[in-house]
Amino acid sequence: MPRLLIYGPSHGRIAAALAARGPGLETATMDAEGRLTIAGVQVAAEDAGIDIAWLNAEVFESPAARAFMTTALKSPNLEWIHSAGAGFDHPVFKALVGKGARLTTSHGQAIGMAEYVLAGVLDHLQRGPERRAAQAEGVWRRLPFREVMGSSWLVIGFGAIGQAVAQRARSFGASIVGVRRDQAPHPLADRIDSIRDVSELLPAADVVVLCAPLNADTRHLADAGFFAAMREGSVLVNVGRGALVDEAALLDALDLGTPQHAVLDVFETEPLPVENRLWTHPRVAINAHASGIGSGNAARNQALFLENLALYLAGKPLIGEIYPADVLGS
Repeated sequence: MPRLLIYGPSHGRIAAALAARGPGLETATMDAEGRLTIAGVQVAAEDAGIDIAWLNAEVFESPAARAFMTTALKSPNLEWIHSAGAGFDHPVFKALVGKGARLTTSHGQAIGMAEYVLAGVLDHLQRGPERRAAQAEGVWRRLPFREVMGSSWLVIGFGAIGQAVAQRARSFGASIVGVRRDQAPHPLADRIDSIRDVSELLPAADVVVLCAPLNADTRHLADAGFFAAMREGSVLVNVGRGALVDEAALLDALDLGTPQHAVLDVFETEPLPVENRLWTHPRVAINAHASGIGSGNAARNQALFLENLALYLAGKPLIGEIYPADVLGS
């Protein structure tokens, strides 16, 4: 009988849905203090015998996060861990996959992240800060602005998040170039290219959106050469990982005027140190790694976990499974 490690408050919300999956599943619940209970009996992590673990945002942000991951790591029979995050560059995933566990990730946050990207780009193109300043001053100031219609967007990392961005940008009349490993055409992109072609694609892009996972090939992808190739007046958006961007090179490039503006949700060091010049740079809009926590995110990720759980119990392929080589090599 497979045993699922789940955070107690989360279990309370989906207990009925778990029970509906039949008697072939047992739960091990962990409370906020990291205490583990199976069938009403408190047990030690090394005795839990966990087969499945659901690492959702609720446990990750709780005091029990370390104990939860320790329990998973100490479970010799762990077969599958489902993460509510899209990224898998954290060292704990390498440790879990390295011991043979399968890893699936979630993309329920893609909708919120895509809306954040569009909001950030639109606010800049529509000169939002200047409009708000004029309002605060009580000045009747008519400001011409740039339209998204006819602009070219380069979306680096064309998975669920990149595709959600493309869908929304296309609805405004933008053209989309997607960058991903799989070179097959995609209905949401006007063309698909390889990461090897990025330097040739940058001069034509009005908006460059970084959605790629962090690995050896993408670390500091956006470096001095990257910024030098960007189009005058272009906008950089990073919702992937902070280390996709060489922040020192970005600051130098912003000082020179290209990119014209940066919309940043993620940073190399988080929380972003108060002394970091990105905070005060006039060409930067900062968000505290929160683009994915939209109002529908938790429900979408919960639904995906339950769908994957049904697939797992039926011995069928899982949705969003990550290749072990991608985790171990990142």
